Amino acid sequence: MGQSSGWGSPRLWIGVALALFLLQIAVLYAMGRLPICECGYVKLWEGGVNSSGNSQHLSDWYTPSHIIHGFLFYGLAWLLFRRAPIAARLSLAVLIEAAWEILENTPMVIDRYRTATMALGYTGDSILNSAMDTVFMALGFFAAARLPIWLTIAITLAFELATGWIIRDNLTLNVLMLLWPVDAIRAWQGALG
Repeated sequence: MGQSSGWGSPRLWIGVALALFLLQIAVLYAMGRLPICECGYVKLWEGGVNSSGNSQHLSDWYTPSHIIHGFLFYGLAWLLFRRAPIAARLSLAVLIEAAWEILENTPMVIDRYRTATMALGYTGDSILNSAMDTVFMALGFFAAARLPIWLTIAITLAFELATGWIIRDNLTLNVLMLLWPVDAIRAWQGALG
């Protein structure tokens, strides 16, 4: 792990990524987020979309969205800093994801989710879930670094179509409804039994 064209040691950048990850956790704790689900236990998977356990455990139906974040952030970092070591590009991805995780758990965004999207009872993420969202983003980032572009795109489409079909939500719909709610989509999503 040598230096790469003035970017410094990859070990330094791994340290930066880890520090950003720990800062995300510390800020969420300072914001009063619960460390784990209020239920008092941790599940590997929470399959209920409109349940009190959604966004509280290790993974849920929104995990594919965070893997896609990793794909997208890898592409962005590659475009902006293609000569940088992958660890430096990972630090950028962790910075973006951590910033989103913190913003997503502010009262303003939680209220926006409740009023504009299908997440009517959303109360924010547990710290564990938020941290795992960043871990899944990093897994997506490293997958995108290794996989051919066509396969990364195919996985993205499969994730989006599968979650759209199963839970009537996915990354595309989530972003659309958060930024520019469409009544017809909200009605279709609300029909999920």
